[in-house]
Amino acid sequence: MSLRLSEKSQNSPEFSQTENFDGGFDIKKLGEVEYLTAWELQKQLHADRVNNQIANTLLLLEHPSVYTAGRRTEISEMPIDGTNVINVDRGGKITWHGPGQIVGYLITKLKNPADVVGFVRVIEEALIEVCNEIGIVAQRYCERSGVWIRDQRGDRKIAAIGIRVAKGVTTHGFAINLNPDLTVYDRIVPCGIRDAQVTSIAAEKSDALTLGLTKEKLHQLIEKILIPKLKLICS
Repeated sequence: MSLRLSEKSQNSPEFSQTENFDGGFDIKKLGEVEYLTAWELQKQLHADRVNNQIANTLLLLEHPSVYTAGRRTEISEMPIDGTNVINVDRGGKITWHGPGQIVGYLITKLKNPADVVGFVRVIEEALIEVCNEIGIVAQRYCERSGVWIRDQRGDRKIAAIGIRVAKGVTTHGFAINLNPDLTVYDRIVPCGIRDAQVTSIAAEKSDALTLGLTKEKLHQLIEKILIPKLKLICS
């Protein structure tokens, strides 16, 4: 199948899509999509979900290299070399998206729209289990959102989460690093955290890719673990 945005965005490129309906969740795997194109798609799906025209939806994709800044980003955390940054309406601070990173956008109607923290904790729990299945000991860091590796080498963030809730429906979501070029984080203060590093599955478990952990298999693992947990808190 192919997916095109609305007529007002008819000049946007088409991109491939596979679908899977899992107990009320529509899972779309979109390949590589420009950030602004995906953001526009999220807005359209959000309106449709608010009006009960679509099911809860998980978009799995990658972006070309881009920096995005959440509402709490400070100027001192931004690139100082003039690199372009897209300001977005999610929570959190500045981060990077690009090749080697799997992004999941969640357009879901919450049973309790006021419990955004609870929604974030469910995503964290699922991604921690994903890492554990791969053989990486990950954990929650109670003062900081996302998924972390914490050991004698210090604190390292392997997955980031940023959410927006409007009219009871979520947008944005999570990003987990498979095998990106981690030097892209050197230009910013990732998530506004100065005393920690960013890591990836490949950096933490060097044989993961050679043992067959492909993007598709990571997609499948995320679906298997995350969707059942979301069904408990989404309507």
